[in-house]
Formats: sequence, C-alpha cells, structure tokens
Amino acid sequence: RGEERSGPRGGNAKVVVLLLLAVAVAVEIEERGDGYCKRKNGLTPRPHSVTITEFGAAGDGVTLNTVAFQNAVFYVRSFADKGGAQLYVPKGRWLTGSFNLTSHLTLFLDEDAVIIGRNNGIIDGQGTVWWEWFRTHSLNYSRPHLLEFVSSSDIVISNLTFLNPPAWSIHPVYSSISVGHDAIAVKSGWDNYGISFGRPSSNIHINNVHLQTSLGSALAFGSEMSGGISDIHVEHLHVHDSFTGIKFKTTQGRGGFIKDIVISDVEMENVHEAFHFTGQCGAHPDDQYDPDALPTIKQVTIKNVIGTNISHAGVLSGIDQDPFTAICLANISLSITSDLSNSWTCSNVSGFSESVFPQPCSDLSSNSSLFCFSLENFSALAQV
Repeated sequence: RGEERSGPRGGNAKVVVLLLLAVAVAVEIEERGDGYCKRKNGLTPRPHSVTITEFGAAGDGVTLNTVAFQNAVFYVRSFADKGGAQLYVPKGRWLTGSFNLTSHLTLFLDEDAVIIGRNNGIIDGQGTVWWEWFRTHSLNYSRPHLLEFVSSSDIVISNLTFLNPPAWSIHPVYSSISVGHDAIAVKSGWDNYGISFGRPSSNIHINNVHLQTSLGSALAFGSEMSGGISDIHVEHLHVHDSFTGIKFKTTQGRGGFIKDIVISDVEMENVHEAFHFTGQCGAHPDDQYDPDALPTIKQVTIKNVIGTNISHAGVLSGIDQDPFTAICLANISLSITSDLSNSWTCSNVSGFSESVFPQPCSDLSSNSSLFCFSLENFSALAQV
C-alpha cells in the first residue's frame, strides 16, 4: 500500500499512523502436528539488525517517516535467505503512512531501556477523519486497518496498544495468528466471495483476555462468515463495561457455517446483554449474493459463566426455516438487573441447558446433551 489514498470528492488523504512505541516481543514458534502453534518463551534474535534512524526517520511527532519505513523494510528483505533481520524503532513519536512488512523480519518498537516486552507502547491510527468520511458516505473505497496480515503465519503481537483505527485494529487475512486483543471478531469471508474462496477460520484458541467495548461485542463471530468458522476454543474470558458479551451474527444470503465452538470460564461485569445469537444481522457488499444461501449455526457450547450487573441474559434468534441448532448452555449464573421474566428472548433455535440462571427459554430444554460440542473435543490443546 502506498502513502496516499484517494480522499472524498477526488482529493488525496494521507494515511498517517502515530507510533508511541514500546517493545514488541518476538518469540519462537513451533507448529504442532495437529495444526496448532506451540509458543516457547524467549527470543531467537535475528542475525542482522538495523535502526530506523539509519534511514532518515525522526521520532519528533512531526516528520512523516513513510519513505524511511518503506526503505528500511526493503533493505531488511534482502536478508530473508540469511536468517532474517530486525528493524529497531527507538523511543519517540513516529508519524508514518502505510507500508508493507515482509517475512523473516522482527520489528522492535522500543520506548525505554527495559527488558523486552515490559512496557506497552501505542499505535494510534488517528482515524477520526476516516470515520467522518465513512458516516457521511463520502468514501468510494474501503478504509485502511491499523495492522493487517495477509497469508501469514507464526505471528505474535505483544505489549502494544492499538488506538483510533480508521476501520479494524488488527486484521489477519488468511493467516495463522496468536493474539491477545480486546473486542475480538472472528470472520471468514463475505457472501458469495467467501463461499467461492472457501477459506474457513478454524483451529483458533483464545485464552485469558480482558475485553471491553461500550458499543459492540466483546467477542463476536461473523457476520461475514461465508467461508466458515469452526473449531474455536475460548477460555478465561473477562468482559467488563460492555454492551454485549458474546455475539454470533449472520444473515440470509451468507451461506457458510459457524460450528464446533466452545466458550468456557467467563467472567462478566457491567454488561448490557450477556449473549446474543442473531440471523438478522449484516449488509451485503453488492447484489450478487444468493438469498437462498442459508448459513448453518450449530454445536455452540457456552459453559462456566459468572455475570454481575447484567441487564439482559440473552437473545437467541435464528432464521425462519433455518434454525440455529445444538446451542448448549451449562453452569451459568447471571445477576440480572432487569425483569427476570423478560431476561431471555428466543426464536428459531434449539438446544440444551443445565444449571443456568435465570432459566433460559424452553427452546433449550432438550433432555439430552449428547449433541452438544463439549470441551473434551479440545483435549489436545491442554499443553498449549
């Protein structure tokens, strides 16, 4: 991507990112035989190293350093077949437009002379103007993301704060990535484009994250899920001061599937709505989608949840003639601040519930849990 994008009404707008940088930790990754990644503590240093200031960059908060970053990355790319290289960014306020990273690159973002990974730094997208253009329908193209990986693997992001993105903060595309980040959204393609490409998001493990989002969902699946989402294990989730805790969303015309999901050991506090399943969410990129392409939502298990100061327990709303099935809730206790009799709303959904308070809809009153997707399906992850 270049430094400039065409702005509203034909003008040019610079994509400027402000980096208030600390250290991003690189760790050694091994891929296991089952497709998961096993992370090792410690750092395997690259044999070559350069500093961004060697390419004329200045961390004064004024100088635009896009060309310096582009030249630095181009330079370290020459070491890809020599064990890779590391690009070191010292303490400062670094303004830059967008630039492409490369493989075999370790990017060190340092704020202080401390142990690597000790202090957080900030990547500020300064995205306010993009959101203004978006809301006034002044854009005729998509907005950029703060950090995007395409067809990448063995990615670790550590000890960084991402602020004010023009669109999404971290956007892995067709990649394998291990992250700890708030307001997580798992997606996999949009309508017929996702169906035709057929690249599901699967074998994802999210562990021990603290999430907060006042307007959206702390953890969301979809609504762009046409390539399929499956085999997701989420545990030790801490959600606070958020509108929705956990949300599954899709709509008619998506196709695809969301299945084989386990979410366990969740704490929620000050959340408007604990759970939300909906089949009436999401727009379409164009009129080329097939309205008869119905999504499949099944075998989702949520268990071991404690919630305090929750306004509503949940909404579970599938699609007419296309119900969500095998939705299983177990060992859930929510302290509800509203009328308990209206705490759940259900339609076009079926499943199982056990030890859930307040008592969920009769739609989840199956006498058997044999169809539920259980935590034991993820026993292979115990050593991660």
